[in-house]
Amino acid sequence: MSISQSLSNAVSGLNAASRMAEVVASNTANALTEGYARREIRLGAQVLGGNGAGVRVLSVDRMVNEGLRSDLRLADAAAGNASLRSEFHAQLEGWLGTPEDPNSLSQKLADFEATLVEAASRPDSDARLAAVLESADAIATHLNSVSRNLQESRIDADQQIAKQIDFLNDTLTQIDDLNATILSERASGHDANALLDQRQALVDQVSQIVPVRQVARENDQIALFTTGGAILLEGTPARIGFTPTGIITADMTENGGALSGLTLNGMEISSADERVMGGGTLGALFAIRDEIAPDAQSQIDAYARDLIGRFSDPALDPTLASGVPGLFTDNGGPADPLSETGLASRIEINARADPAQGGALWRLRDGLGAIAPGPVGNSEHLSALVDALARESLPVSGDFGPSLRSSSGLAADLLSRVSTARQSAQSREIFSATRHETLNTMALSEGVDTDQEMQNLLRVEELYAANARVIQTVDALIQQLLEL
Repeated sequence: MSISQSLSNAVSGLNAASRMAEVVASNTANALTEGYARREIRLGAQVLGGNGAGVRVLSVDRMVNEGLRSDLRLADAAAGNASLRSEFHAQLEGWLGTPEDPNSLSQKLADFEATLVEAASRPDSDARLAAVLESADAIATHLNSVSRNLQESRIDADQQIAKQIDFLNDTLTQIDDLNATILSERASGHDANALLDQRQALVDQVSQIVPVRQVARENDQIALFTTGGAILLEGTPARIGFTPTGIITADMTENGGALSGLTLNGMEISSADERVMGGGTLGALFAIRDEIAPDAQSQIDAYARDLIGRFSDPALDPTLASGVPGLFTDNGGPADPLSETGLASRIEINARADPAQGGALWRLRDGLGAIAPGPVGNSEHLSALVDALARESLPVSGDFGPSLRSSSGLAADLLSRVSTARQSAQSREIFSATRHETLNTMALSEGVDTDQEMQNLLRVEELYAANARVIQTVDALIQQLLEL
């Protein structure tokens, strides 16, 4: 080997060592940077004229386990989906209230029954009659509040859907732009790893909303498909359409045309959580708006209808004409079986018994249709109201099964169903979160190990010193030749 060839080999070794040191420095500096993929340098022999001429840097590669990364994205989407569902069910349970909660529906029913019993023992007491009215109004107000909260949750979900759709469209455009920039950088022979990291971070953000599969294309390009089969990016980004609704009432549905669904490049697609765009936070929001909250509303409405029906029985209050509502009403009128949706938001106390609405408390004792007060010691009607509350009957609507229930029993069954759904949702959330945490730990273990990088740096120093020693030796030989 000639002196010039030895010198050339050593210089190439120094250049390679310098590049390796840069990679180690980059890895160490970005050890805690989210989305950063560890770099490794790939070296190869440098050949000139058929002879070895040292070493050259072939590439600097991002070390990414694409299979693990894909599983992590899907787990991230599932965890977000389960979290939103669990949060909603927990809120619903809180709105109804657990039995130990003094402001729960069950407790207010117990208070109502207690005030009725107390009033029956002293039917002449206006204070006890006022307590009956107050406790009955508390039940109606509680149902109004739960119904209002359900619709507000649907409105919030609708608004969040609109924000996520805007984010999806913007992010897909950014990923497409990065595809083009990466292609240009690669063609120019430049390092595009930082752009690849940025693109990967954007794909991860998209997958939280809609779980996606990333498919590699030539020249470091990627395509994105949802797990439901929709094409989000293949050459050009898809355009997802959605129109938010300002106000949502209980009767408004997507199937009825009152709420917006999804479009993909102008074509209507299903917004159901288990379909084309489901599985992530977007699917969970649609489920809350169109399935979970409406189902809960129908159960609350069924309970409100049962409550109104219990006190509208002509046999209970002979002073009422047929079809006239009893103590509880649908906006002052009888409950309409054909207009039950949203009934819980309209239930209120009969104005005939409410002094604030021009009524009189004595009608709670003598009958809501009574024209004049009866004997103040007559507790027959109040006792009948107690019996109506405790009477076991079959709910005429709602998915409560064929069993007979009292009003308090029906309320307990309603809460039990909500609590069961909440527990199921929390179990799913725990499972999804655990799976996501496990995969995330595995992904982090394949990231930058600073101890390993320090060891790599020591090897780089050894390589640098060895090549520097060769150059020193060559320099000494040349000096000796010049002295001859």
